[in-house]
Amino acid sequence: MSKATKRKHVAREVMEDYVEPDGDQEIVKILGGQGNNLHKIVTADGENYLASMPTKFRRNVWIKRGDFVIVEPIAEGDRVRAEIVHILYPKQVKYLCQENLWPKTFQVPYLRNRSPETKKETTMSAASHNNAAKEEEEEEEYEESSDDDSDLFVNTNRPPVYEEEDDDDDDDEDEHEEEEDEGE
Repeated sequence: MSKATKRKHVAREVMEDYVEPDGDQEIVKILGGQGNNLHKIVTADGENYLASMPTKFRRNVWIKRGDFVIVEPIAEGDRVRAEIVHILYPKQVKYLCQENLWPKTFQVPYLRNRSPETKKETTMSAASHNNAAKEEEEEEEYEESSDDDSDLFVNTNRPPVYEEEDDDDDDDEDEHEEEEDEGE
């Protein structure tokens, strides 16, 4: 299997599979990279240790501080006591929350405001009325902000490009010079 094909299959597995922790596997949070494909993690119990990234994920999938992963303990490890089995993305985290498999100690920012109680409180009629009002507000905000480029991403790796505006005064002077030349 070529590297590109392997990368494609690994990426598809990570992004599309909904995995639940089995047996001694547990969900942990990444605190940061320690180098050599080692990552410092914290468990739901608050225990910190290192976990290794298996070779199938290296150079194919990247994780950062704050991401969640499923790890499997390594029996012979002193410093490195677990190996990453699966990397969890937001839709997989949402699935685990719905299945009541998510540790209560980990709060997820993109799911924090979405609890079953708040979903039940909203009725369909109120939601449809609110949606119409929100759409009108969003359209007005879009029209106002469409001319403003201040919220666009600025790439700091490239030097800024300044566009020169054509001055109408310079063009007028050139035309007057041409007219004078023709008149002589």
